[in-house]
Amino acid sequence: MRYVLIYLAVINLVAFIVCAADKRAAVRRRRRVSERVLFILALLGGAAGLFIGMLIVRHKTRKRRFTVLVPLIIAVQAVVIVLLLV
Repeated sequence: MRYVLIYLAVINLVAFIVCAADKRAAVRRRRRVSERVLFILALLGGAAGLFIGMLIVRHKTRKRRFTVLVPLIIAVQAVVIVLLLV
C-alpha cells in the first residue's frame, strides 16, 4: 500500500509539472506536449495533479475535452481506490 501512495504522489507531481511546462511552452510558442501525453498521465493516476495544474496555471481550461474528461477520470479513479480499500 505504501508503494501505491508513493506512486500516486509521483505520477500526480509529474502530471502537474508537465501541465505547467506545456503552458509555459504555449506562452513562449515553443514545442508543446501532446494532449495524448496529458491524457495518458491522467489515466496512469495523475488526473488530480493534471487537474490542479489546469486550475493553477490556467491551462486547457477552455478545452471541453479536458474540463469534462479529467474530472471524470478523477471520479473513476476515486471509485476504484475505494473499492480496493473495502
